[in-house]
Amino acid sequence: MSHAELITRFQQAGQGHVFAFWADLSPPQQHALADQAAEIDLAEIARLHRRLVAEATGAATASASELAPAPYIALPGNGGDAAQWAQARTAGEAALRAGRVAAFTVAGGQGTRLGFDGPKGTFQVTPVQAKPLFQVFAEKILAAGRRYGRPIHWFIMTSHANHDETTAFFAGHANFGLSNEHVHFFRQGRLPAVAHDGKIMLEAKDAMAMSPDGHGGSLRALHRSGALDVMEQAGVDILSYFQVDNPLVRCIDAEFVGHHLLAQSEMSSKMVPKAYAEEKVGLFCVQNDKLAVVEYSDVPMELQRETDASGALRFSAGSIAIHLIDREFARRMAAGGEAVELPFHRADKKIPTLDATGNPVKPAKINGVKFELFVFDALPFARNPIVIETARADDFSPVKNADGVDSPETCRADQQRQFARWLRAAGAELFVDAAGMPQHALEISPLFGYDAETVAESWRRLVPSPNLQQPLYLS
Repeated sequence: MSHAELITRFQQAGQGHVFAFWADLSPPQQHALADQAAEIDLAEIARLHRRLVAEATGAATASASELAPAPYIALPGNGGDAAQWAQARTAGEAALRAGRVAAFTVAGGQGTRLGFDGPKGTFQVTPVQAKPLFQVFAEKILAAGRRYGRPIHWFIMTSHANHDETTAFFAGHANFGLSNEHVHFFRQGRLPAVAHDGKIMLEAKDAMAMSPDGHGGSLRALHRSGALDVMEQAGVDILSYFQVDNPLVRCIDAEFVGHHLLAQSEMSSKMVPKAYAEEKVGLFCVQNDKLAVVEYSDVPMELQRETDASGALRFSAGSIAIHLIDREFARRMAAGGEAVELPFHRADKKIPTLDATGNPVKPAKINGVKFELFVFDALPFARNPIVIETARADDFSPVKNADGVDSPETCRADQQRQFARWLRAAGAELFVDAAGMPQHALEISPLFGYDAETVAESWRRLVPSPNLQQPLYLS
């Protein structure tokens, strides 16, 4: 489409102001603005404004009558069926040996909240070697591929803000040992912010106020980028979805894959029991007879605090953003249509913009709306969705904040506690304090072992045993 045709299209949609400063722009600036404009589905923006802004009646908290606790498959140590878990592991390992599973990381974020200038995946997170998040995942994926005898494909969703820096980072580190043919990058989609009257907002004369379309946009991005076709050609039909901020995640989990397959599920999820009633995590619920994740802010507090006869929380299944997604289910969700359309969510924001004369405006109060999709909203559309329990200490310690809860400090401590548990289970005479922390800094590379079993195997092969009375890195 020519620039003139593009401008006409925006004018006809009542969004001609996007090109108000066109004559002031250099040719490269005009091309940049036109490229942004070509991304936008104007009918979708109009529909989102109508549904979520113009006709919105305010967010409604779910009523107690429409919510029930979601069922989940409990860990064997918490009352689950050990035979079922063993069967799941066998099925999952067979799928991994057949090359049916790929890792999928949502990595579009920057490290701003951590006080870090760069893609979040490049943030150094391990306690001894200070490895970046991307390296931790790469080594887990490489180790799992070696164990199951098939290289594992890794799909990484970047954003427009960090794509070039991310790909350069991988190139500079030779993909951390993974081959180029098994590491795939693609960009997340974007949507423009709109004012409350539905007008697309400009952040500069040559740029709209664009933002990523949420982690739910990953399904559209997989389809639009051609990643789903790459998976199909490679024989991959299951995606192991996780976010870039959680180095404890089991990127490739045979038991999880097996439960997913045995249930003939199109989308499966992991949960951890909430640490306390007010913990700010989404809740797995049955809502209107469908499995769903309901945001904690939408669940009445009296329900969140409700307990059963044993004193445990009734609504205890917390979502930790770890899922398995069938390839063709992702394709069906990406295609959309009234029967399978993910709902958009509205986020009211203070959005830097321009006034009518092109001068920058830094708003003192909320002046616009961004739209985003949540991946867990696909659960109600999936056939046979299931939730399985996982241990928080083995799968979930995100790095979100510069300090306090979910910070680099708490994550490094959680990693060391995990490494110490694995070594002690393998028979190492390692001293830990009452909180499970080793006396000296400790780190285990996933290439040495990525779970208790593989660590034990590697530990038994070490002759002589290393000195545990000093900082230690095992690789």
